[in-house]
Amino acid sequence: MTLKKWILVFAIAIVVIGFIAAGGNELLTLENLKRHQQSLGDWIDSNLLIALSAFVVVYVLVTALSLPGATVMTLAGGAFFGNLYGFAAVSLASTIGASLAFLAARFLVRDSLRKRYGDTVAKMDRGIEKDGAFYLATLRLVPVFPFFLINLAMGLTAMKLRTYAVVSWVAMLPGTFVYVNAGTQLGQIESTGDIVSVDLLLSFALLGLFPLIAKFVVGFIRRRKVYAGWQKPAHFDYNLLVIGGGSAGLVSAYIAAAVKAKVALIEKHKMGGDCLNTGCVPSKALIRSAKAADTLRHANRYGLESVPVKGSFKNIMNRVKDVIAKVEPHDSPERYRKLGVDCISGEASFVSPWELEVKHNDGSTERLTARSIIVATGGKPAVPPIPGLKDMQPLTSDNLWELQEQPQRLLVLGGGPIGSELAHAFARLGTQVTQVERGERLLAKEDADVSELVLKQFRADGVDVRLKHSAAEFRIEEGEKVAYCKHEGERVRIPFDHVLVAVGRAANTSGLNLERIGVETLPNGTVPVEEDMSLSYPNVFACGDVAGPYQFTHAAAHQAWYAAVNGLFGQFKRFKVDYRVMPWVTFTSPEVARVGLSEAEAKAKGVAYEVTRYGLDDLDRAIAESEDHGFIKVLTPPGKDKILGAMVVGTHAGEILAEFTLAMKHGLGLNKILGTIHPYPTWNESAKYAAGEWKRSHAPEGILKLLEKLHGWRRGKKTNTPRSHYAPDQNPTGPR
Repeated sequence: MTLKKWILVFAIAIVVIGFIAAGGNELLTLENLKRHQQSLGDWIDSNLLIALSAFVVVYVLVTALSLPGATVMTLAGGAFFGNLYGFAAVSLASTIGASLAFLAARFLVRDSLRKRYGDTVAKMDRGIEKDGAFYLATLRLVPVFPFFLINLAMGLTAMKLRTYAVVSWVAMLPGTFVYVNAGTQLGQIESTGDIVSVDLLLSFALLGLFPLIAKFVVGFIRRRKVYAGWQKPAHFDYNLLVIGGGSAGLVSAYIAAAVKAKVALIEKHKMGGDCLNTGCVPSKALIRSAKAADTLRHANRYGLESVPVKGSFKNIMNRVKDVIAKVEPHDSPERYRKLGVDCISGEASFVSPWELEVKHNDGSTERLTARSIIVATGGKPAVPPIPGLKDMQPLTSDNLWELQEQPQRLLVLGGGPIGSELAHAFARLGTQVTQVERGERLLAKEDADVSELVLKQFRADGVDVRLKHSAAEFRIEEGEKVAYCKHEGERVRIPFDHVLVAVGRAANTSGLNLERIGVETLPNGTVPVEEDMSLSYPNVFACGDVAGPYQFTHAAAHQAWYAAVNGLFGQFKRFKVDYRVMPWVTFTSPEVARVGLSEAEAKAKGVAYEVTRYGLDDLDRAIAESEDHGFIKVLTPPGKDKILGAMVVGTHAGEILAEFTLAMKHGLGLNKILGTIHPYPTWNESAKYAAGEWKRSHAPEGILKLLEKLHGWRRGKKTNTPRSHYAPDQNPTGPR
C-alpha cells in the first residue's frame, strides 16, 4: 500500500475514533433526536442557513465514512427543515457522501483486487459496463440492501463516477422523499419500525421493479437498434438452423429435436466434424497402436520376451479408418434424421439475422429462415507463414490420415497437446521424430513438473525434443528437405522427410458471409460471443472451436447446450455459460489430465493455495501393471479440503481425473473422496489415497496426543509390558 493510501486510512480512522469518542453513535438516535427536537428547532429557526449548511456537512461525513445514523439524519432533515429544504439537503448530501465512499473504496482496494483476481474483476467490469446502472438503481430503490455496502462494493468496479452519482441520486429520490416526509411527523414516530413497516417495505420492493422495467425497455430499444434496417420474416421455416455438423452442431441439433423444435443441420463435408474424422477418434486409434508397439518392444517388463516390432503402417492406418467407420453411425445423417433433424448437405451463408442461403452439394440453392441460428463451423489447423514451408507439402492433423507409408524422419512443429501426442505416437511406431518447440518446455499450459516428466519419457522413447528452437526457413538442399531453426542466436539445420505442423488452430468462418450481418472476427479468428453464446444479435449464436476459448470436443458440447437452449427459449430465460469446471486430457504417455487451477495459474491470480501430492509409484494397481510412475497433485485453500485444481500425470490419468472433476462440479471436498469406498485394486483408488495424504498433513496433532494419553491410561501404566516379555506361544497381534 502506498503512502497516500496509508494517510487516507489513518485520516479515516482518526475521524471514526473521534466520532465514537464524542458519543456520535448515541447522538444520532431517534430517541435523542426527539428529546432535543424542540430546542434544536428553535435555534434552527433563527439560524436556518448555518444550520442547513452544517446539516449537509455532517450528513456527507456520516455517509462517506459509512457511520451509523444516516436514517436518523434523513428523518431530522424532514423534522427541522420540512419537505422542501429537507428533501433538497438530504438528496444533495447523500449523493456527495455516497460518491466519496465510492472513491475511497476504489482508491484503497481496487488495484489490489485487480492484481489478485484479474479475471474475476475483468468479468465483473464487463457486466457493470453493460448493466451496471440498472443493478445500481435496483439496489438503491430496495432498502433491504445497506447503502454503505453498495457504496463500497460499487467502488471496486469500473463504473464511472458520473454514472454512479447520477444513478444514485435519481434512484434514491423516492426513498429520500418517503423518509424526509416521515420526519415531518417525527412526534408521532416511536421507533424506526414505524417507518420500515411491512407495507412500506413492500412499496419499496415494488419501486425496485422500476429498474427492471427500465432494463426491459432499454433492452427493447437496443434490440430495435441492432435489427434496424432488417426486415424480420413474418413466419419461419425452422425454429433453429445449425451450421456445422461437428460436436457443437450435433449437440445443438440433438437438443432442439429432443424438445420437439423444428431444426435443420447444414454440413458441407462430413458429419462428425474434426473430432470423428481427423481429430479425437483417429488420433486415439493411432496412439493405441503405438502403445501396443511399445508393449511388444518392452515385453520384458511383464516377464515376457521382448520382440522387435514389425508391422505395416498401411494396416495401422486402415485400422484407424475402421475405427472411424465404427463410430461414424453415432454421428450419421441417418441417425439424426430419425431423431427429427433435417440434415442438409451444403454450404450456408448469412443473408440476414434470420435467413441463410444454402448452396447444396448438388449445385442447387435455396433460402431458409429460422427464429434462431447457431454457427458451429469448428476450426482447422493453422499453418504459419514460414518461408518455404508450403513447398514442403506439410502434414497437419487434417491430412495426416491420408498417409500410406510411414515417415522415416518426421519433423513436428509444436510442443502443445496435438504435436506432443502425435510426436510420441510416431516415435513409438519406429519413426525418427524431431520435435521443435520455440518455448522453454513442452505442454506450456501445464506446470513445470508435469512438463519435465513428459519430456523425460519422450526422450527415453527416442523423441529428439528441441526446446527454444524456432523454425525460420525451409529448403530443399540436394534433394533433401531441411528446416533451419533459430536457437539462442545460432542457426540449426534439421533434415527430415515429412513435417507435421501442430502450432495451433484457426476458426472456420470463410464463406459464412458474416460481414453481411456486421460480425467481425477476433484476432485469433474466432467470433465474439456473449456469456449466453450469442453474437451481436440475440438470436444468432456460436459454439465450439469457432467461438473459443477452448478447443475441446467436450467444451464444444458444453457450449452447444447453452446456445441451443438460449436459441429456443431465450425470450423467456437465458443461461450464461459456466466454465468454472473444465477438464482436459493430453493423451501422451504418460497421460496428462487437469481440471481447475494449476500452480502457475494460482500464483498468477494471487490465489492462496497448498499442494497435496500422491505418487502413483505407491499404487498397488500401478505396480501390478508395471506402470508405477507419475503423480497426482491437488490444490486446496490453506487448511481447507475444497479442490481448486487437480492434475494427474500417468497411465489412465483421464479416468482418474473424472472423480476430481465430479467433486469440483458439485462442491465436494477431499474429505468426501476419502470417505468413499473404492474397489481394490483399481486406478481410481489413487484419488482416495491423494485425499488421504491431505488428511494426514492436516491431522489434529493436539487431539491425537490427548488420545494417546487416554489410550495409555486405559491400558494402565503398570501393564505396559514390553513385547519381548511375551511367552513364545503368545501372539499379541492375533491370527493373520
